[in-house]
Amino acid sequence: MVTAYVMIKANTGEADRLRESVESIDGVEAAHIVAGDVDIIAKAAVDTPAAVKKIAATEIQGISGVEDTQTYIAMD
Repeated sequence: MVTAYVMIKANTGEADRLRESVESIDGVEAAHIVAGDVDIIAKAAVDTPAAVKKIAATEIQGISGVEDTQTYIAMD
């Protein structure tokens, strides 16, 4: 099992809509609107690093209103 955290920057006023869209993606366990340098942090739990890439680089970045993402894979 691979656990990853995806930091998401959203266009102004889009965080609520984006959180719902991100949470609906297969493999995403949770998404939270946060204060700080990013707007949403999503937690993914999938079988392979390739599945993390699909979630972050294809599905999340493909949502209209997403400005940028950074992905961190848990090492433990």
